[in-house]
Amino acid sequence: MDRTELSEILRAGGVVGAGGAGFPTYGKLSDKTDTIIMNCAECEPLLRLHRQLLRDHAREILKAFVLIAETIRAKEAIIGIKEEYESTIRAVEDCMNELTKTEHTPILRIHKLPGVYPMGDEVVLIYETTGRVVRPGGLPVECGVAVFNVETLYNVYRAVWNKQPVTDKCVTVAGEVENPITVRVPIGTPIRDVTAMAGGVTTDHPVYLLGGPMMGNFGSEYQPVTKTTNAVIVLPKDHPLVYRRNNRFSNAVARAASSCCQCQTCTDLCPRHALGHPIEPHLFMRAAANRDTRDPEPFLNTMFCSSCGLCELFSCPQGLSPRTMIGEYKSELRKAGVKPPEAEASPVRESREYRRVYEERLTARLGLLKYDTEAPLDDAVRPAKEVKILLSQHIGAPAKPCVKTGDRVTCGQVVGTAAEGLSVNVHSSVNGTVTEVTDRSVLIVADNQ
Repeated sequence: MDRTELSEILRAGGVVGAGGAGFPTYGKLSDKTDTIIMNCAECEPLLRLHRQLLRDHAREILKAFVLIAETIRAKEAIIGIKEEYESTIRAVEDCMNELTKTEHTPILRIHKLPGVYPMGDEVVLIYETTGRVVRPGGLPVECGVAVFNVETLYNVYRAVWNKQPVTDKCVTVAGEVENPITVRVPIGTPIRDVTAMAGGVTTDHPVYLLGGPMMGNFGSEYQPVTKTTNAVIVLPKDHPLVYRRNNRFSNAVARAASSCCQCQTCTDLCPRHALGHPIEPHLFMRAAANRDTRDPEPFLNTMFCSSCGLCELFSCPQGLSPRTMIGEYKSELRKAGVKPPEAEASPVRESREYRRVYEERLTARLGLLKYDTEAPLDDAVRPAKEVKILLSQHIGAPAKPCVKTGDRVTCGQVVGTAAEGLSVNVHSSVNGTVTEVTDRSVLIVADNQ
């Protein structure tokens, strides 16, 4: 299969990064790439789906991984997986020798990763597995690398071998629920229905964290699952993490002005700073708290922040909020049309090895140890009563609706066609009837209703 054919299959099938920002996968198929990496770092505490999916579908996922490598003529394909995922590693090892060898089959190897956060960050993962440092503000392809997460590769397999577009999503449901579980649900399923699949909520005033506890966002029980929804973590509204994550920008600035002692711990433990990127949160905090704009560099360098949240939720002994403040400044700079400054990475800091944040310690600091339990994978697609299919579930241009109210649709049917430029098709996830169409979403009531 050549690159053009594979790209068209993935674009038509709606395959995007199954987590993070949802970058269309066909856009990563570059002939400038000599190394591809499978991301099974399961970056955030409490999440389970990637290790479970790779354990149970190792053969299919590896076939897709090798297909991509062979298509773009990559020389090496690395499976980055945390060393504590022992059953998943065994499943991968059992399948590796079964793969058909061709003249274009790359070197395939497992790289066991330490259980530290944020190992799933592309920039960190690339350095851990290859020793290459992505340029500050740059893309992995600039150093010859492309990264694909586990579920994305599973969706590639289904698109190529089964002719099946992306219509469902694995979601870990944890926290204040009766039976933590990882379920496969139709895309567009309301969050309230997903938590019901875990036996229901066990707190009177639940708060819904969509994604991981470090980088996820608070949402509503009425929001739909999208192609990038990896987890639903239910917490009581008085949980300390909820308080910390709901910090207002104005309060964060006032507290920084009164309390920041410039200890540099936020900078010392910053993963991007450790790799030589010019991000120094303590200098930004000093400048922002004192409204000192004589030197613009601390503000401009916020654009190199990965928003991993360590500075705010782990590092700062004063409980201040560098990530919240940095995020606000980054957003305003982008609105003003400011682009990241040109910068080169300094040498990787020797202290990096001694300043790692291990997951168990992070989970304890977040107050989540009581929720760190097994969430077994139920791989059968659960039924949905109604789904709301968003037309923008990916980076790039939103899909354009191609159905109208009253239309009957089947699971896998295109309901939004890819726009010009970077975009992908969007599909119905159920058999049913379209009840509402806007330029943002398509609402479908399933037949069993």
